[in-house]
Amino acid sequence: MDSGARMVLMGVSLRPWFGQLPAWQSYPALFFLNDSSWLIATRYHAEGGRDAAVYLGSGVMIVAGWMVAIWLGYALGGFIADPARFGLDMVMPVFFAAMLVPLWSGRRRAYGWAVAGAVALLVQHVIPGWWFIIAGSLAGAFAGAFLDEKPRT
Repeated sequence: MDSGARMVLMGVSLRPWFGQLPAWQSYPALFFLNDSSWLIATRYHAEGGRDAAVYLGSGVMIVAGWMVAIWLGYALGGFIADPARFGLDMVMPVFFAAMLVPLWSGRRRAYGWAVAGAVALLVQHVIPGWWFIIAGSLAGAFAGAFLDEKPRT
């Protein structure tokens, strides 16, 4: 199993949104699924947005930028011997942290995040491979389901 397993979980999480689209639109759009476009689209959807073009537009632009960055990295990457020296290893974690902050909706909702992170870290140190992604995701989902607020009647 590789790190692509998270893509399955991310694709499934788009089901409530993409479930309304015909298969000929939703399946090809999943080709552009990446961490950043998923986060942008998920945040947009959580804020009430329903236009799937936001996901597709962000995905296409990020993949296009990614291709340019790959080419530049291949051509110029040899000149940077230690990427950590310039903080380049922190770009994605910082981007994700900045995008997650607006999704904060209180301590009670953060329990699932905390459980997912703790389980993922524990599994990463105990079981080799990429199982920590699935374990953290499932643990966070179950924690969120059991700890989430009850609807008021």
